[in-house]
Amino acid sequence: MTGSPGQADAQRRCDWAGSAPDYIAYHDHEWGRRVLDDNALFERLTLEGFQSGLSWLTILRKRENFRAAFAGFDIATVAAFTVDDRARLLADAGIVRNAAKIDAVINNASAALEVEGGLANLIWSFAPQTAPAPVTCSDIPAQTAESRALSKELKRCGFVFVGPVTAYALMQSTGLVNDHVQHCWVRERV
Repeated sequence: MTGSPGQADAQRRCDWAGSAPDYIAYHDHEWGRRVLDDNALFERLTLEGFQSGLSWLTILRKRENFRAAFAGFDIATVAAFTVDDRARLLADAGIVRNAAKIDAVINNASAALEVEGGLANLIWSFAPQTAPAPVTCSDIPAQTAESRALSKELKRCGFVFVGPVTAYALMQSTGLVNDHVQHCWVRERV
């Protein structure tokens, strides 16, 4: 077996990586790799929130637009966004124009500024013990006890759009958990 049907190369990957170049690049070079920088974690948290109800591929393809719209996900800059910035974002066809999600990003930036010790320290304090490699993607949970606890703590700190499923997706994407399946070539490299 060489990975998902339609994959152009012989690398064995997690089935969700599919054959879209955007998915393959994200899977091979980012997903599950440790992210320790506050702004980079804020970006991932934001993108995971925007993904809710949408295809991850949609978000990946708009990622550079999101970066431009949200000042490179610089937490302090986004926290200082004004009503004019909000209006600009709602008019930006390059991103997902969802008022509640845009408001959540600005709110979450303000909340992140208030996190004692920084966002990275908070998020990484919920890293679970190493678990066995999932055999297939169906072995991967949508949420865990740790993601529920992280979600609860983020909410306590004033974050919104951070439910336990979003928190788990954040944990997966930033390396807190290694959910690359057993046969995936990336699994032993993260």
